[in-house]
Amino acid sequence: MSLIRQIWLLLVVTLLMAFLGSFAVWMVSSRNYLETQLRLKNADNAQSLALGLSQQKGDLALMDLVVAAQFDTGFYKRISLRDPRGQVVSNHEADQKRTDSHAPTWFVNMLSIDSTPGVAQVSDGWRALGSVEVVSHSSFADDQLWQGSITTAMWLAALGALAGLGASFGVRAIRRPLDATVGQAQALMERRFITVEEPRVPELARLSQAMNAVVERLKSQFDDQAFQVEQLRKQAHCDPLTGLSNRTHFVAQLGAALNNDEGSGRGLLCMIRVVDLAMVNRVMGHRQTDVLLQKLAAVLNEVSVGVVGMAIGRLNGGDFAVCLTHDDVPLPQPEHYADAIKRAFAELGTSASVVVGATHWERGVAMQQVLAAADSALARAESRGGFAVELSQLSPASESAMGEDEWRRRMSSALLEDRLLLVRFPLLDRESKLVHHESPMRMQLEPGGPFESAAHWLPMALRCNLISQIDEAAVALALSQIASDQQPRGVNLSPASLLDSGFVPRLRARLAEAPDEAQFLWLEVSEVAAVERFELVRELCKQLRPLGARIGLEHAGERLTRIEFLFEAGLDYVKLDASVVQGVAQDLARAAFVAATASMLHGLGLQVYAEGVTELEDIPALINCGIDGVTGPAVKE
Repeated sequence: MSLIRQIWLLLVVTLLMAFLGSFAVWMVSSRNYLETQLRLKNADNAQSLALGLSQQKGDLALMDLVVAAQFDTGFYKRISLRDPRGQVVSNHEADQKRTDSHAPTWFVNMLSIDSTPGVAQVSDGWRALGSVEVVSHSSFADDQLWQGSITTAMWLAALGALAGLGASFGVRAIRRPLDATVGQAQALMERRFITVEEPRVPELARLSQAMNAVVERLKSQFDDQAFQVEQLRKQAHCDPLTGLSNRTHFVAQLGAALNNDEGSGRGLLCMIRVVDLAMVNRVMGHRQTDVLLQKLAAVLNEVSVGVVGMAIGRLNGGDFAVCLTHDDVPLPQPEHYADAIKRAFAELGTSASVVVGATHWERGVAMQQVLAAADSALARAESRGGFAVELSQLSPASESAMGEDEWRRRMSSALLEDRLLLVRFPLLDRESKLVHHESPMRMQLEPGGPFESAAHWLPMALRCNLISQIDEAAVALALSQIASDQQPRGVNLSPASLLDSGFVPRLRARLAEAPDEAQFLWLEVSEVAAVERFELVRELCKQLRPLGARIGLEHAGERLTRIEFLFEAGLDYVKLDASVVQGVAQDLARAAFVAATASMLHGLGLQVYAEGVTELEDIPALINCGIDGVTGPAVKE
């Protein structure tokens, strides 16, 4: 029984006992009072009657008439006249009780009121004539006691109802801080660490203080670890002068973009080179050259702002690169970078210049081919002089001839006719046991045609506002497959789906209809969703985790430490992005960053997995870094 129910039970029992006790005390007191009043009445009536009889001078006939006259008033049960020897000379007794009594028989029998006889001596001067005994009817007292008991019970019930109403407000005042404390304890069980306002109840206040102290200590520890992880990330991934990605990390980011099944699957690679950096260094000096390079890095960030999935790196001394992925936001063109850098250099008052070489890329093209094409464009730009721009047409991205309406028709038809497919890629733990199958969606846009990956249709699905329906279909298909083989499956949800206010409730209803299958379902959203829409991710966890589904982040690592209140999200696991985990076997700095990140997330009770692993030698290195499982091309079930 809950504490609130126990409190209510205690209040009800207390009020009931108070009601019964008060009623019983009143009943006993009232009965005793009425008995006393009857006894005094009988005694007074007996004295009055004896005085009247004394005036009859011992004439028994007249005395009997006086007794009869007194009895005929109808308020007496019995009047007896006795002679000095105690013999009854006149006795008038009612045959039965008064018939006009309102008190029920059971009440009279249970609380009978005794009418004590009143006795008085009858005399004629000094001559004793006898005694008279008067017993009044008790039915009037029974009626009064019955009516009084009803009135008293009604008043006590009304007072009890008012007391119960007041007690309900008191219990509610106690329940609020108690519910907050219970919610905090439940959040701790769900690996969410929240603080609550300390209640006024001293006992609960001490408990809340202790739990808040635990949360604050954990938050402080998380902040310290996040700071250390961020420092390790910068050491492993960033150029110390400009703060951009170093060559190793930028190449890993470019490789992840070229092999990513999500997104548009195409983009732009720009390479920027400071012309004759050695000469610039001799003319401007080392310190001013550093300022120039930092300004160049800032300009690249400013021009690229707002582009989802951008990567900017410093490849070596004067060489920089920008990798952009096509999305709804128009991409900056190579000329934009050249013009912005030219203006920035003019503000610095330097004669230094840059050249820009660029190439379009598509998913699946070899990285060396993309880099070679961009480098070739860069060489042609150098031959033309400062701030020149060249573009290599490597596998130029071709826009589909289909318009938005045709895309919508084809995707809606595929959803309606269930022309959908979930492929499987294993995620294995430290002992090479299956954790779950990663299950990206494939869609057959035309009957009998190929099942296309998300990179082909996802941008148009976002534009046509069909992504939430597609994600729901993916979850439904995963639940259906789980029901058939009882194998856990992971489905990624688009951040755009979370913006649909009805998406999470519909998902919750679907999982509630399949409670057994929901225990094997793993749902994940990208790190960018947690950074930009943290409240939506937390609500997703709050709604779906109680149904058994596990919620996690994918493509994580770059901005984990920037997610405020990550310890409150209620996640189950995190998947580190391929650009973070690739090459840990050869790069000690990257390995240290991965190990620190895994330690920080383990401290929050989260499982940590690595995705996009392409090299077999990286798998044992990742396990040594504390990673709980791996997935990617190098992982075979």
